Amino acid sequence: MLELRSLSKQLGLFTIADLNLRLNHGEYFVLLGPSGVGKTVLIEMVAGFITPDAGRILCEGQDITNSPPEARDFAVVYQDYALFPHLAVAANIAYGLRARGVQSKQAAARVRALAEKLNIAALLNRRVGGLSGGEQQRVALARALAPRPRLLLLDEPLAAVDIGLRARLRHELRCIHQQTGTTFLHVTHDPDDALYLADRVGVMLEGSIRQVATPQELFRAPSDAAVAEFLGMRNIMTVDSASEGVCQVGRVEIHAALADESTSYVWIKPEEILLSRQPFDSSARNQFRCVVAGWENSGPLLAVRISSGDLTLTALVTYESFSELGIDAGTELYCTFKSSAVHCF
Repeated sequence: MLELRSLSKQLGLFTIADLNLRLNHGEYFVLLGPSGVGKTVLIEMVAGFITPDAGRILCEGQDITNSPPEARDFAVVYQDYALFPHLAVAANIAYGLRARGVQSKQAAARVRALAEKLNIAALLNRRVGGLSGGEQQRVALARALAPRPRLLLLDEPLAAVDIGLRARLRHELRCIHQQTGTTFLHVTHDPDDALYLADRVGVMLEGSIRQVATPQELFRAPSDAAVAEFLGMRNIMTVDSASEGVCQVGRVEIHAALADESTSYVWIKPEEILLSRQPFDSSARNQFRCVVAGWENSGPLLAVRISSGDLTLTALVTYESFSELGIDAGTELYCTFKSSAVHCF
């Protein structure tokens, strides 16, 4: 549906270099990256507000790189909503329809249908200035969707709402996407948005796309250490040397099923690490003594930091297991994990 070919742009501190990306028709694509990486610049190039220095933008196979925004049939929802404060909710939603010459009766029906879908029908006669952040977000979405755009561009749409409302709006965004079949390109710095919303995720770091995958693939097997670190993954370690099936990390030898001479980093999921008071009887290739260095809450689990020589790892345990193991600072335990649990970069 949308294709970005070798797109480049230098704009102040933002640099996008030779970026390639393809969106499929009707998918919910989330572009995930830290603040300041150029996600908004990319959105505005796609929308036609900024002209790329090099590369091409294609939609349905047609080159639209130099087409004006109004000719692209795209819609944008910004983080700050950009609503018209002097207009009522209904007039805000109908704005794009009026601009396209849609008759009043048809426009009113479209506004009513969207308002009911987004649970804002009771707000149609109110001014937007008196609405909550969540209500304004729904109005902005309704206004963007009203003309039935080919592509909906969402620039950090959930960043300005509180945690509880964010969860509800994620659910509503997913429902709206399923109901309308519109192609969504949603940029965010929040991995939870990608996990909940995306059909596919693109990770953008340092002005380029580092990985494109389904959410499950991305969080199960990040493409490199930089992607894993951005996603907040623990237990990413630099490999000093590696051979077939074995990595040397400091003074600890780690068995890794997929390791070879090219392996530079390994990553072990905290939930893959088993802690025990005695050596664990299993087929796992990795087992060594360790000392508890500390712990912290991690939602329904506890993240226990353990060390063995110059190697430090984090393991996730239940509160029940934490109590049964009698964990305290300095407690000596055994750490066990399978070679297949060691991911190599």
